[in-house]
Amino acid sequence: MHNQHFICIITPTKITPTKTTGIDMSANLNKLVVMLEMQNAMNTKVHEQWFTQGFEWYRAIWVECAEMLDHHGWKWWKKQTPDTEQVILELVDIFHFGLSLRIDGETSYEDLAKQLETELSNAQQADDFKQTLEILAASAVADKTFNAGAFAGCMAQMGMDIDDLYRGYVGKNTLNFFRQDHGYKDGSYIKEWNGQEDNEHLVEVVKSLDTEHADFAKLVYQGLEARYPKI
Repeated sequence: MHNQHFICIITPTKITPTKTTGIDMSANLNKLVVMLEMQNAMNTKVHEQWFTQGFEWYRAIWVECAEMLDHHGWKWWKKQTPDTEQVILELVDIFHFGLSLRIDGETSYEDLAKQLETELSNAQQADDFKQTLEILAASAVADKTFNAGAFAGCMAQMGMDIDDLYRGYVGKNTLNFFRQDHGYKDGSYIKEWNGQEDNEHLVEVVKSLDTEHADFAKLVYQGLEARYPKI
């Protein structure tokens, strides 16, 4: 995430619900449950009763949307090429915030996963990615909600599937834990190892692993640990 000046356009856009471009979630409920569990664990590390603190997750969503639009490109007065990899990373960040909005400390992960499954399987898409992203941002600004249907539409228009989301999510979440465990809060964490930032190491570690492995997150952590400088 980068500090940038931006304009967030929230004018309502005509949307087209569609099942054909949605994400087939039938075999992936477990992945959603795992991500919900991981999100709660990470948030709890920050504050034990985080879901009663009124954190503005919706604001984090629309700020990320604006940053993502810059990575995708929207300026008609200059040539721009979408930075697909960065857009996907921003979508993964948004899903962290979206899950945080859904977890209430009462509803079971299984029920939340089923709700998300239904919404993600029915993508909402406008004519192009930029407009679909604006639907996602508008829901966050106007309704303070996570529009999973519009999120699925953004994924579909970027050629991203649930495995991409899961791989990216588990990797980033695990890196967040790794940072906390290695002094991120007190400033002792080393972000650059052997000439590469930790995010770059993460990408290499994740690519070397089987996403479907039952201990995928643990293996990611171990892979980061093996690369981290020993002091």
